[in-house]
Amino acid sequence: MSILVYIRNVGGTIKKQSLELCSYAKAMSDKLNLQVVGLVIGEIDQAELETLGKYGMSKILLAGDAQYNKRVNRVYTQIAEQAVNATNASYILFPDNNQGKAIAPRLSVRLKAGFVPQVMDLPESYDPFIVSKRAFTGKALASVQVKTERKIMTPMLNSFGLREAPVDLKIETFAPQIDEPVSRLEIIDKQTNTEGINLADADIVVSGGRGLKAAENFALLEELAQSIGAATACSRPVADDGWRPADEHVGQTGKSIAPNIYFAVGISGAIQHVAGVSGSKCIVAINSDADAPIFEVADYGLVGDAFKIVPELSALFRQFMADK
Repeated sequence: MSILVYIRNVGGTIKKQSLELCSYAKAMSDKLNLQVVGLVIGEIDQAELETLGKYGMSKILLAGDAQYNKRVNRVYTQIAEQAVNATNASYILFPDNNQGKAIAPRLSVRLKAGFVPQVMDLPESYDPFIVSKRAFTGKALASVQVKTERKIMTPMLNSFGLREAPVDLKIETFAPQIDEPVSRLEIIDKQTNTEGINLADADIVVSGGRGLKAAENFALLEELAQSIGAATACSRPVADDGWRPADEHVGQTGKSIAPNIYFAVGISGAIQHVAGVSGSKCIVAINSDADAPIFEVADYGLVGDAFKIVPELSALFRQFMADK
């Protein structure tokens, strides 16, 4: 038996969230004495794969055919199912992102396996199998017991962290048998934003809301983000009004993130927004309204004019970095 980890291949690179899944799986394997196996789909350099061995992965199944570079969830589900059967996996881990949310439930149905999304920590016990997950948009934790032979989980980003545990890594070619066309769609053009720090990988995020009053005022947040090496984000009204790119929208209807530090500037703190950022280790709120709901979930709060506070913070951070 084994623990199978789905490794997200992003244009030939492996991101932090996949390394965290390896660390999580390795911690489980130390308790269960099971092998940690990774599934990687699509073309990728061997040097990139070898990084996984630093975090406890001892074997990789590589479905590296170029035809799989186009992500098709129904096809990836078939590949994952065959990998589970090939490795006799009892536990299957996916990232808690759009890809994991699309493939894990499909695989759960095909395998008749229990599925627990938004897992917050290692299992509380293995017999019976009980694990805690986020509930009520992050306001509570629920302990879930899974009784099926196979169990699928999507641990949340930053819920466990990176823990190096180097082992010898073996890479094997995996040739799944797909009984349908890999894709019925043709990609005519693809545009990728390569500027800034990816939100999903950012340790610090600086986010703004309608309280900044105009699109040009987000230059203040960009300056703050640059001073501390942070990614930028925004609330839904800001994205809807076209002040910021749609891919910066965080919240229940946007991206769910879990950075170490989340700066919420001029954001009221509607429940839909908080749902997407409640996994943050520390929330710092800056708002002129002392009664804004964001202060109810913030670890630190600054009540005042963001147009005065943010430049002062940027100057302080720049000075701090210069003195290091």
